[in-house]
Amino acid sequence: MKITQVRNATIIVEYNETKFLIDPWLGPKNYMSGFESALNSQIRQPRVELPFEIEQIVDVDAVIITHIHPDHWDEFAQNALNKNLKVFVQSEIDRDYILSKGFKNAEILSQEGNEYRNIMLYKTKTQHGKREILKPLCEAIGMPYDAMGIVFKSVNEKTLYIAGDTIWCDEVNEVIKKFTPEIIVVNACAATVLNGERLIMNIDDIKHVIKNTPKSTIIASHMDTVSHLTVTRKDLKEFREKESGKNLLIPDDGEVLIF
Repeated sequence: MKITQVRNATIIVEYNETKFLIDPWLGPKNYMSGFESALNSQIRQPRVELPFEIEQIVDVDAVIITHIHPDHWDEFAQNALNKNLKVFVQSEIDRDYILSKGFKNAEILSQEGNEYRNIMLYKTKTQHGKREILKPLCEAIGMPYDAMGIVFKSVNEKTLYIAGDTIWCDEVNEVIKKFTPEIIVVNACAATVLNGERLIMNIDDIKHVIKNTPKSTIIASHMDTVSHLTVTRKDLKEFREKESGKNLLIPDDGEVLIF
């Protein structure tokens, strides 16, 4: 298994000789305005450039889009990707959206699992921020609330869990208990909205993941790129040093991890 941290939640997973592109946000630095949040609403995003040329990033076998939010999918990805690629999504709404953009082969992942090239892909539940607070807010502005995570399983590889845009919650804990993943990718910049509610994990959430997966390797992704972040790679490295989080990896953009 090889995991390349591209930028933000965009990663490339090479698993059982198949290359997956996850959540491609491929626009240039500062091309879009920042999200409205309690902090940093005037900062444009992405805050950094891509570490590779787009042509290199999109040279993959399949794409997985955890949800159609503008920091996980954009027009640059839409224009650069081969329209015949397999694209995995979480719902009929997201499938129909992708098909409307000219893609020919979109498939909805299920919790029961989808087989692809001798790999089982399982959709997992998330809480993209506290459901009782964030879901009504999202619905009020016409933005979907739900996001998914994914578990990868193969006889030839360690089990990989990409938690997706989620806080620590019962749903994440249930996935860990069910699949006992050896490798876990968490989105960990603690992005917030106007009322201060977090959309994804912060350091306390990572502590929960570490506590419940003492033998797993945790990878912090979705770092240092969006306007509404409240935790940085520097913060995570300081936490790791103070609390001996030896199983926490904090890759830079462009860094490759091999398992």
